[in-house]
Amino acid sequence: MNSSKQVWGHFKYSELSPSAHSSDYRAQLAMVLLIKLLFVPATVFLSALIILSYFTSVPYLSYSDLPYYGSYFWRIPKCDIYQGEWVPDADTPPQYTNETCSYIQEHQNCMKYGRPDLEFLRWRWQPSRCDLPRFDADKFFRLVGNKTLAFVGDSLARNHMQSLLCLLSKVASPTEVTERTDPIKIMHYERYNFTLKIIWSPFLVRTEEPDNNSGVFKLYLDEPDGRWLSGVAGFDYVILSGANWFTRQSMFYERGQLVGGSFVALNITSNLTLRYSHRMAFRTALRAINNHGSVKAKVIVRTLSPMSHFEGGSWDKGGDCRRTQPYRSNETTMGDLDLDFYTGQVEEFREAEKAAAVAGVDMVLMDTTGAMLLRPDGHPSRYGHWPEEKRVLSNDCIHWCLPGPVDAWNDMLLQIMSD
Repeated sequence: MNSSKQVWGHFKYSELSPSAHSSDYRAQLAMVLLIKLLFVPATVFLSALIILSYFTSVPYLSYSDLPYYGSYFWRIPKCDIYQGEWVPDADTPPQYTNETCSYIQEHQNCMKYGRPDLEFLRWRWQPSRCDLPRFDADKFFRLVGNKTLAFVGDSLARNHMQSLLCLLSKVASPTEVTERTDPIKIMHYERYNFTLKIIWSPFLVRTEEPDNNSGVFKLYLDEPDGRWLSGVAGFDYVILSGANWFTRQSMFYERGQLVGGSFVALNITSNLTLRYSHRMAFRTALRAINNHGSVKAKVIVRTLSPMSHFEGGSWDKGGDCRRTQPYRSNETTMGDLDLDFYTGQVEEFREAEKAAAVAGVDMVLMDTTGAMLLRPDGHPSRYGHWPEEKRVLSNDCIHWCLPGPVDAWNDMLLQIMSD
């Protein structure tokens, strides 16, 4: 047995076998030379750089500034948390319930209103090549102390925010700064000096609400909505989203002129559709951020939540979502309007991302669509009110039960914020 001594990462010539002609010696010598060849240049360079930093005017020296010598061997690709499957997780209870969280919108309070199956709560999102940790409220608060996070969008942005409020409620509860009727709601966590905002802007661009009960919105597709743009310089994180409201009756304006419309009669000839208005609204919003000049926030663009989970009819024709388990990824595909909207959002993001890099804006995509496409079982359906209540409501296959699959959005959000 070879008596030579080995110290982790370091060999001494004197500790090698004394026989220069032995095969063991030659092998050990080759190993020494290989290790020195690979590591000594990096070690000398890093040591010199660190010493130099003490004697020169290098104001900030961090590990991110140093060369990555691991590339001599391999680079581990960053995990894609958006590709994966929903896997059974029967042993892990929800992090909150309707009895422990008071921030759940009534129409998404499925447990309160008697949803008979709870199977939809027994799944977790599992990325294909890594793990996505469950939301950690303490870690979240450590990240957001003295900061502001804003949700900008429609009722699904609110759905997302209420999930976050419930997940945080295990640690702290906020004070509501604004009235419940305000289009901008502000919640403040005094202990952490953390401010959470939800800004109602379903089209992201300037909009004139319907008048005279016409039901028709006027969308100014080249003008960002000032309700969120006016405050964007004060945000540390902002999450932009939108899709569903573009299916409503609307007229499109650019440069102050009517250019098209959706589900309305026009006195002009136009082939522009809701796909155009949706794409242009995202383009305008993202350009406004990149051209602002004072945006310091991490800008998170969340892709659409599927609108296609109605079965047996459309939303206004008795369609419903009564499934009790997720799809596997090979059991369904995205199509029609969902696919067109999703494609538009991703393409507009990719173009804006290039401009953001030049403008110094930190812009990332939160691609939740694929995961949520697999969860037709996670909607309230008819369990957003009591059966005996006389309400004219369609089955809700758009929003998400709380607790429910939408909580995974905050698992993803925390992962993004931690990067």
